[in-house]
Amino acid sequence: MNARVTAVLVVLLAVLGGGAILVYQQQGARPPAGTQQLGQPVLPGLQAADIASIVIREGQALLTLQRRDGAWAIAERAGFPADVAKVRELVLAVLALKVGQAEPLGDKDRARLALDAKGTHLEFRDTDGKALAALVVGRKYFKREPQNPERASADGRFVLLPDAPRTVFVVADPLALATTASHQWISRTGFGAEKVRTLEVTYPGGGKWRIERASDAADWKLTPLYAGEKLDVIRANSASYSLNRVALADVAAPGLRPEETGLDRPVTVVASTFDALTYTLKLGKLRGEDYFAMLWISGAAKATGPDAAERGKQLDERLPRERALAGNVLLIPRATFEDILKSRADLLEKKAPAKK
Repeated sequence: MNARVTAVLVVLLAVLGGGAILVYQQQGARPPAGTQQLGQPVLPGLQAADIASIVIREGQALLTLQRRDGAWAIAERAGFPADVAKVRELVLAVLALKVGQAEPLGDKDRARLALDAKGTHLEFRDTDGKALAALVVGRKYFKREPQNPERASADGRFVLLPDAPRTVFVVADPLALATTASHQWISRTGFGAEKVRTLEVTYPGGGKWRIERASDAADWKLTPLYAGEKLDVIRANSASYSLNRVALADVAAPGLRPEETGLDRPVTVVASTFDALTYTLKLGKLRGEDYFAMLWISGAAKATGPDAAERGKQLDERLPRERALAGNVLLIPRATFEDILKSRADLLEKKAPAKK
């Protein structure tokens, strides 16, 4: 090889080397994949005012929140009222989602992060039922892996846009309300039988007891009361006050048979009030820590006493909502009825043991 050829090769190597260095420098200066999206809204076109329904799917489970006359209801619970505050919380959380991290997503990772059919699918629709936006919510995201991921509070969530199935986003909100569990969505405001005048409990096996009083300030009486018996007034008060503020735990799905809920052979609780109302409550089986129950309210409210005007106004406001509970199979916490579901003997004062 002559000197001229050698010189040309040296020059070419220098040029190629410099070019390689330039390419390497340019690649080093280029931001990592996905960083262009950091801090950007996950659902930029979604507007809260446009949302008329929210469809949530988890496997075979389905829950649909529908906006009706300014309120929200659960379609799968026969239009039972939803907790408006929770609906607002979910909508605001989704609107505020920002991309914290974006990475390419393969099929194996999609399954591992529960961004496939096992994930929670959210769809937001307008008044015509047209989809406005959709989001798949996957596994919880933790900065440090906890001992029990199922129960631990997450630092965020892995999410996926159906229109961009090859990219996974990490968001800082754990999206705890991304669930089809109806107990998370119902309005838990139940009913209140106040100023109880009579309270009667009848068991399916034949046991029964009844207490009554002549006025709101009078002592309770057990009827009938036999010789040698004395009513424990504290226990009677506790039983009647149990119905003052009854909160709901959940609402059962329509279509359950009475024998499934135990409402074919219920305990019947009837409370009449000094406001001329009668609350009839049927209690069935326990599901976990909650009783299956049905409620009916009869009578025309007629408030009495020095605060009758104010009380009448309160009754007018709340009674339509309470009456609307009729026809639903409710779930009410077991603890509500601890002082009511007693035998007649349990309401009597216990005799002190005779001294030896």
